Amino acid sequence: MRIPHPRSLAGQLFAMQVVLVAALVAGCAVFAYATDREQAEVAARQRATAAAVAVADSPSVAEAVRDENPSARLQPYAEKVRRDTGVTFVTIMNTHGVRWTHPDPDQIGATYLGHIKPALRGRVFPETYTGTLGSSVRVIAPVRDDRAGGRITALVSAGITVDAISAQVRRQLLALLGVAAAALAVGGLCAYVINARLRRHTHGMNAAELSRMHDYHEAALHAVREGLLMLDGRRRIALINDGGRELLGLPEDSVGRYVSDLGLPPALTGALLATEPRVDELHLTAERVVVVNTSPVSSGEQRGTLVTLRDHTELQALSGELDSVRGFAEALRSQAHEAANRLHAVVSLIELGREDEAVDFATAELELAQALTDQVVGAVAEPVLAALLLGKAAQASERGVEFVLAPDSRIDDGVLPPGLPARDLVTILGNLIDNATDAAAEGVGHGTAPRSARVTVTARADAGELTLRVADTGAGLDPATAEEVFRRGWSTKSPGRGLGLALVQQATRRNAGTVEVASAPEGGAAFTVRLPLTTPATTPTAPA
Repeated sequence: MRIPHPRSLAGQLFAMQVVLVAALVAGCAVFAYATDREQAEVAARQRATAAAVAVADSPSVAEAVRDENPSARLQPYAEKVRRDTGVTFVTIMNTHGVRWTHPDPDQIGATYLGHIKPALRGRVFPETYTGTLGSSVRVIAPVRDDRAGGRITALVSAGITVDAISAQVRRQLLALLGVAAAALAVGGLCAYVINARLRRHTHGMNAAELSRMHDYHEAALHAVREGLLMLDGRRRIALINDGGRELLGLPEDSVGRYVSDLGLPPALTGALLATEPRVDELHLTAERVVVVNTSPVSSGEQRGTLVTLRDHTELQALSGELDSVRGFAEALRSQAHEAANRLHAVVSLIELGREDEAVDFATAELELAQALTDQVVGAVAEPVLAALLLGKAAQASERGVEFVLAPDSRIDDGVLPPGLPARDLVTILGNLIDNATDAAAEGVGHGTAPRSARVTVTARADAGELTLRVADTGAGLDPATAEEVFRRGWSTKSPGRGLGLALVQQATRRNAGTVEVASAPEGGAAFTVRLPLTTPATTPTAPA
């Protein structure tokens, strides 16, 4: 047995609208019919009153009443008034109710059917009464003779039959029914057009299906960890889930705001406003690295953009740590290779019988290698930073760059707060040392005077502040580009680079710190990062 599918929402609304329009038109028709009938009776009474009063006030009528045969003069006059005014009858009678005029000449001389006493007392009064012509709305007025001192000498009755009034109402009702039918047809057509459009927009779903889809939609928005944005045709946020607000650092009232007013980095704003699709683009916010994908939503015309965001911060940090580990591994291989060469030299000296020279050579190499290690370990008690400095020193040595730890460097054990992630310290110091090593290895700066390639690192924690400073003897930076070095994509190296300094600035802001760039005393560049040791890493910062 097939279960009937519930009618779609558009179909339900269409049926409701048709019933509503039909009920409204029917109600209006009944009201108009009742109103028209009442108005027709009022109009008939007013017309009969005008005819009766006009005849009663006519001097010729008062004069004819004094004749021996009033009917001879009054009957033609009454019929003319009846035809001219459109009433059904005009009856003139004496004060005893004997007719002198009537549309049916056979009724002349007979007694008037109706009430005449109010008229004999001088009143003009209406009534509905059934006479010789049927039920009629009539008005009786007295005829006064001025020559007799205003005495009532006759009565005039003018009226319109109910059948005539009903015929007039029927004609009006037919016209009303025509208008009602046209209104019903137009209303039904409009309802059909509107609901056809609604059916297209709701895809033929009923109310239960739409409600269920809304519930699924809300649940999916809150459950998905990735960011999801919907932008309308005017580039305003039409929809955003919790993940999108968190990744972009937006407030709860973001819906309805223009993308250009959100204070996002220019590159990210440009990606969100782009009309063409964007696929897996890497962008930086104040605190995160996000992967952006955009897809225009259109159906013959541009209607908006669907944006998905993925958090790339942890992956980028892990990639940086992996690069550091690879660097450590390369440094260890280099050191192992150099150690093997030195060991071969020592063995060869011993085989040649020159033991004293072998001992002197081995002792000198050991002291040279141990000096930097002792200096780093003695000055920096933080194991992650110490390991990073030793690894970067080995890498610099392999590239022919002298690695120097400043004498005033000092970080005691337990000074760094738990809220300052070691991962961020690796990101900051590792990228700065790598850039400084590259700069020192590639050139010795401006001018012709030669000088050695050197990287000088300062790591000091005092006065509630952690200071990390890296200076090199490279070519230095143009002061005009000092503010641009932290922008993603800026690099003095090959295309596709330029992420390291942007990550440095991001990690610094995430920990409520500052980063500065200046010229080093020896001509290169000097980067200084200051991180508060008392401010938690979750301190909010304004977007760049």
